[in-house]
Amino acid sequence: MAPVVGIGGGHGLAVTLRAARRYATDLTAVVSVADDGGSSGRLREATGLPAMGDIRRCLSSLADPTSRLGEILEHRFTGELEGHAFGNLLIVALAERIGFTPALDELTRLVGARARIRPVTETPVILVADTDAGSVRGQVAVQRCGDIKRVALEPCDAPPAPDVIEAIAGATQIVLGPGSLYTSVLAALALPSIREAVGRSSGQVVYVCNLRPQVPETEGYDIAAHVSALEHHGVQPDMVVCHPGALPVGDVDVEVVTTPVARPNGLAHDAALLGDALAALLGPEGHPE
Repeated sequence: MAPVVGIGGGHGLAVTLRAARRYATDLTAVVSVADDGGSSGRLREATGLPAMGDIRRCLSSLADPTSRLGEILEHRFTGELEGHAFGNLLIVALAERIGFTPALDELTRLVGARARIRPVTETPVILVADTDAGSVRGQVAVQRCGDIKRVALEPCDAPPAPDVIEAIAGATQIVLGPGSLYTSVLAALALPSIREAVGRSSGQVVYVCNLRPQVPETEGYDIAAHVSALEHHGVQPDMVVCHPGALPVGDVDVEVVTTPVARPNGLAHDAALLGDALAALLGPEGHPE
């Protein structure tokens, strides 16, 4: 099958990667590193490294089921290490010895993940949002905001991580989301170099829409509002995948593919169903239909 790139962060990107692994033999994750909360926030402040929590989730989601190391990446400590995830500490330890991206390559090999996992950038960045109430700094603070107009990263000229631009350029399909629109998806697309690479790519750009609003970040948003926010940031999807009845559609100016992609409880995407839906967009030969 054709090369696939997933862009985003959090649990949403982890589901997309599990979905894409079902049909893509060449898979690259481009992961947001703007998180400043929890274990990731504490470690980035202490070490000066990019946030690693979303990267850890990608590693654990793609790990071979037989990997004992993959099983314990999500382990949370108590006591003096209260709240820290083992995977975060392991990334820090390796990164301080061999560098951030080489550490991810080594961990990918050790857990048997069949993909390349790349941060958006190896530079520590801060997510900044323009809202009706003024400028808000930091991903945790932005998540608590409504009426977001635009998000950006500081520094805005942070270089993309190795191989990211090349992977996007060579992708037949680029999958955005699902996940928090501003603090995961657009946080990963906020660097101009990343957005421009997506815009230049000849690959099919697919936005996987959320199953419900994220309050207050996208309270009251329909699918059209999601697409409008992407376009306002210079990202033009070719099509949107959404679950029937999950969000109102609205007046959308791109193709909307409505197909079952949620788990029975409707609270999260089902990797198998999403994988089938995304593979169908490429057609039997692995090219956009």
